[in-house]
Amino acid sequence: MLKIKSDKIVTPQGLFDGFVYIEGGKIEEVSAKLAPCGEEYDFTGLYVSPGFIDLHTHGGGGHAFMDSSAEEVLAGCDFHLAHGTTTILPTISAAPFSAMRAAVRDIDAAMRSGRAKGHIFGAHMEGPYLSAKQCGAQCPDFITPPKKEEYAALFAEFPRSIARWTYAPENDPEGEFCRFVTGRGAIVSAGHTDAAYPAMKTAIENGCSLVTHLYSCTSTVTRSHGFRSLGVIESAFLRDELFVEIIADGKHLPPELIEMIVKVKGKERVALITDSLAIAGTDTKEGVMSGTEFIVEDGVCKLKDRSAFAGSVATADRLVRVLVYDCGFTVCDAVKMMAEVPARILNVKKGRLERGFDADIAVFDDKITVRAVFADGGKVI
Repeated sequence: MLKIKSDKIVTPQGLFDGFVYIEGGKIEEVSAKLAPCGEEYDFTGLYVSPGFIDLHTHGGGGHAFMDSSAEEVLAGCDFHLAHGTTTILPTISAAPFSAMRAAVRDIDAAMRSGRAKGHIFGAHMEGPYLSAKQCGAQCPDFITPPKKEEYAALFAEFPRSIARWTYAPENDPEGEFCRFVTGRGAIVSAGHTDAAYPAMKTAIENGCSLVTHLYSCTSTVTRSHGFRSLGVIESAFLRDELFVEIIADGKHLPPELIEMIVKVKGKERVALITDSLAIAGTDTKEGVMSGTEFIVEDGVCKLKDRSAFAGSVATADRLVRVLVYDCGFTVCDAVKMMAEVPARILNVKKGRLERGFDADIAVFDDKITVRAVFADGGKVI
């Protein structure tokens, strides 16, 4: 049995002074009782937290999750692991479907390699069935309506490696795509969408449970001949069963907007994501991405003319830091949105330091700088 000691153990009930006991890759107990163990770590003065879960990231540390290789996928996941992310969904952007399939193949190979230090949960398909009106940094040339011959063949080839699919509900008026994907055990999320409430209602009825990066490429109230219709943002606030994810880097959403979203949806329904680019964690200051020139300044990637953001360069520990120091949330609440809520979205026993849950753990200091990481009860960082 392994024992971790701390006076700042992050639990659903608040900070706890005591010990986390781990056996067989699972949390055996969190208690104040002292028992001898074969392996012990003393992290007194440091936070001992559930490992972070990033539902949406395109890469990091110079490693992309698309147009790369299984080795690059593993390296990118290891980069995020060093920032506390013990479970990750490598994300694939809209592209020729053959390129998206190749990216799934690489993620599948990385998952099956047995060499991931953390947990690669599966691919997140962010496209190509999106809205051209809300494409954001996605290339509009590759955006199409759902094509069953494509997505059915992809699931047939990789039945256990696609964890999530982001799509625009207005392009799936009968809910066929949504039903198919959820029927294969994957999460369906509304994103890069110009949908009004009727399309969102159909999506929810067919299994859509999440909104991709709320306020980023999501529609709001529109008016036609005086009559108003809810957009995706208002639908997310109205429908309690929907989870939302937010890019909580303090740039894509200002702290006040983050506070408002949490106030409306509640801490139980908000997940933090990085949506990070491959250049996250590097010294890159400018370059060209998908034919578009960009610069990195003010902690975010921008178009070169500074007219809009081009992507995130955040890591999970930064998101927690923003929630705590810029938004005023407690460490426990920030960790809930970085670990427990994503675990609930994925329906896995992770994200809580409680008996029976996976022993994935991040250890960090008061500045939210990660000092150690455990996956399945083994120290990996």
